[in-house]
Amino acid sequence: MKSVKSLALVLTLITAFGCNQGAKEGSSEKASEEKSTLEKEKDMNVLFVLTSHDKLGDTGKKTGFWIEEFASPYYSLLDQGVKITVATPKGGAAPIDPSSDGPDAATEDTERFNKDTEAQHIIANTKVLADMNPDDFDAVFYPGGHGPLWDLVNDANSIALIEKFNTQEKPIAFVCHAPAILRDVKNKEGKSLVKGKKVTGFSNSEEEAVGLTEVVPLLLEDMLKEHGAVYSSGDDWAPYVIQDENLITGQNPASSKLVAEKLYENLK
Repeated sequence: MKSVKSLALVLTLITAFGCNQGAKEGSSEKASEEKSTLEKEKDMNVLFVLTSHDKLGDTGKKTGFWIEEFASPYYSLLDQGVKITVATPKGGAAPIDPSSDGPDAATEDTERFNKDTEAQHIIANTKVLADMNPDDFDAVFYPGGHGPLWDLVNDANSIALIEKFNTQEKPIAFVCHAPAILRDVKNKEGKSLVKGKKVTGFSNSEEEAVGLTEVVPLLLEDMLKEHGAVYSSGDDWAPYVIQDENLITGQNPASSKLVAEKLYENLK
C-alpha cells in the first residue's frame, strides 16, 4: 500500500512538472510572438524635406519641387507602411514646379497624387523644417526640382539636420537637384560630407538640355566635383542611383523610385 502511495506521488510530481514546463514553453512562445508582432508594427518614420522657393531666378517663371520626385518615393514608401512627415523651410504650402505638373511629365504616381486629396493636403500644409527633430525619424529624403538650389542649399536648419542624421548613421537620400543641398554639409570630422563619396545628381548635360545652365545659381555636377565627391552619372534621363554607406543619391526624376527602394531596404 505504501509503495502504491509513493508511485502515485511520483506520477503527480511528473504530471505537475510537465504541465509547468508546457506552461513555460507556451508563455515563451506567446512572448516571442508578441515581440515579433510589435517589431512588425513598429512605425518606420521618414522625413521628406521640400523647397519653399518658387521663383526661377530672374526669368519671371515659377519653379518649386518636381512632383514626380515627391510622388514616386512618397507612394513607394507609403505603400510599405512607412509613416511620412513633410517639411519645408517656411512651412505651409510647398510650391510645385508647373513644368512637372503637365501632361508631358505625367506618370502613374503623379496622376495618383492629383486624385489624392490627403496627399494634396499634406503638401498644402507642410511642417516647419526648424521644428523637426532628427531623433523622431529613421531617415530623411530630399526630392529635387530647381527650387532647392535657391533656398535649401543655404538653409542652416537643413544643413544641421542632415549633419545630425549622418552622425546618427541614418539613411540620408537625395534625388535630381537635391544633392546640391549637400554643398555646405560637413561630416563627423568637419570636412565636406561628399568628399571621397560616390554620388550622382542632375548632370551638366541634362541641365543644358532644359536650357537652364545660365539661370541656376550653381551647376550640381561641377559643385560636387569641386567638393571632392566621386561624381558619376548614367545616360541622360535614365534611372541611375548610387549608395555610399548611408548616403543615397539619384540622378534625375526617373531615378526617384529606385532611391526610395534603396532607402526602404536600409530601413528594414
